[in-house]
Amino acid sequence: MSGSIPQSFIHDLLNRVDLVGLIGERITLKKSGKNHLACCPFHDDRSPSFSVSSERQRYHCFGCGAKGDAIDFLVNHDRLDFRQAVEELAHRVGVDIPSEARGSEGIIEPKTPLYNLLADAALWYQQALKEHPKRQLAIDYLKGRGLSGAIARDFALGFAPPGWDHLIQALGTDNDQQRLMLDAGLILENAETGRRYDRFRDRIVFPIRDQRGRVIAFGGRVLGDDKPKYLNSPESPVFHKGHELYGLYEARRFNRDLTEIMVVEGYMDVIALAQQGLRNAVAVLGTATTGKHIQCLFRTVPNILFCFDGDAAGREAAWRALEAALPHLEDGRRVRFLFLPEGEDPDSLVRQEGVEVFLARIQQQAQTLVEYCFKKLAEDVDLSLPEDRARYQKLLTPLIEQVPGPYLQELMRQRLTELTGLSAPSKSDISGSTSAPAPSNPVSVAELTNAADRQSSTSVVTSKAGYASKKTDSPIRIALCTLLYRPELAQRVGAIDCLEDLDTDPDTQLLSQLLRWLGSTPHLKPVQLLARCHGTEQGHHLISLLEQEWLIAEDNLEQQFFDTINNLIVRQHERSLDALLRKARETELGIEEKDRLRHLCHLVQRSASEGSATASGANREL
Repeated sequence: MSGSIPQSFIHDLLNRVDLVGLIGERITLKKSGKNHLACCPFHDDRSPSFSVSSERQRYHCFGCGAKGDAIDFLVNHDRLDFRQAVEELAHRVGVDIPSEARGSEGIIEPKTPLYNLLADAALWYQQALKEHPKRQLAIDYLKGRGLSGAIARDFALGFAPPGWDHLIQALGTDNDQQRLMLDAGLILENAETGRRYDRFRDRIVFPIRDQRGRVIAFGGRVLGDDKPKYLNSPESPVFHKGHELYGLYEARRFNRDLTEIMVVEGYMDVIALAQQGLRNAVAVLGTATTGKHIQCLFRTVPNILFCFDGDAAGREAAWRALEAALPHLEDGRRVRFLFLPEGEDPDSLVRQEGVEVFLARIQQQAQTLVEYCFKKLAEDVDLSLPEDRARYQKLLTPLIEQVPGPYLQELMRQRLTELTGLSAPSKSDISGSTSAPAPSNPVSVAELTNAADRQSSTSVVTSKAGYASKKTDSPIRIALCTLLYRPELAQRVGAIDCLEDLDTDPDTQLLSQLLRWLGSTPHLKPVQLLARCHGTEQGHHLISLLEQEWLIAEDNLEQQFFDTINNLIVRQHERSLDALLRKARETELGIEEKDRLRHLCHLVQRSASEGSATASGANREL
């Protein structure tokens, strides 16, 4: 768990950020009096209802109710988590996050000089594509691939001219700067002579950007006969190819409602699909699909489509992607595979047959991961033979065991039993352990978050605020988890003013807080709710709830939720009634207080009669 970011630092950071400039880089703002107006990026806005105040450094949409500060905007618009948003703003204003706020895993200190250098190199390559005397071959190549100037701009395409030291001459002003260029992988050094020269020469240059839009590396496509055809930057302090996906930043930037991402094999496939309006493609960077890639994708969308060539290399890449995806297949997630005709790639195919036919091909020919897995392993067995059925089961069982989604795993087991006539042994069968059966139609609340990797824990976690998270079905904890799973239920709760005065029970206070947030901003997602209270005791408690294997019966999920809310409201009515009765014994009540007393008596009596009727009905059923 990374350290909390001090509130004082966040407050100072927000004071330094120019919110108008930040938002103006993403949507078109127009000055209107003291404020700036635009069509809201968070809903289908026909007339400008989105207002940005430079004085208050806040934004507000009078149409959908979206509002907040710079952090809120980056979380909701750029789909960053809270920490990423803070890091982006810190980088923007040139400050470092306090060292105590950095965790021991996964967080590196900002490499500002490297990021600045890589950004300068990207601009230089872009300028060379526009102005260098030898740029025409590059322009002809891009036009020959059907790319427009707008797409070239969106992906910041550039040109590395032929020659040994153009970039060094432009950016390598001194030895320290050249050492930085070596660290970034922009130049190479001959070990024997010490001579330094540009890595990318006579190539189309593809800037590789991280999820925050920062240039972290480059890819280059040769224009002449040099080898290799495609060349990538080496790994560096800011670039780890097993973690990054080319085009993910652009896909998120141009799609507010991404539900599926297509993984293809190369830069040009990503860009060619974008040229045809399919702006949801990404590519791995000279490596096989890794678990980190899968995690990154599932944090963004619930569905992944792998689109590979149908040749042996493409099918090998697909199988490695399947192996990487299996441990991340929670229920509700989907992975599909599409194999293209031999000799074709997404670039050539979509230009040849058009977007509609290409999309129809996906719809008709894409195989689910389960379908592909079962078919692939059945290629070398004869299921009419007992020995082959046993071998088939032995091949599939360890793969099925890797699937964390209980329902998907069970469906795979059932399918295997249908094909072999044998029951696939479970881990508990193998180890001899037993476990209690799950409730009918449960919903795993651990599925709710794509903001953090799942962690298994059976111990009680108690925070300083008194939270105790364990696998007990506390009604309020179940209501909290239900609200994260089904945030739209908050819109049906109605007025919750009376919950403001509830006791100091942390779970109850947190439930009240979530209801207020979702009441004002109904489309918040679990990751955005987490961002709202990141670094606080409430935030830690929410994460601990999400990390556990909560099981809630789907058939009465809503009923449980509203019963819990109603019970809280009744409890508060009873407390208010007791307080007024105590006061009446000590002094004369005012007219409004007497009216309030009569109203509360009526509410409590009605609740009691409804509760008795329910109890009587239950007794009759017994």
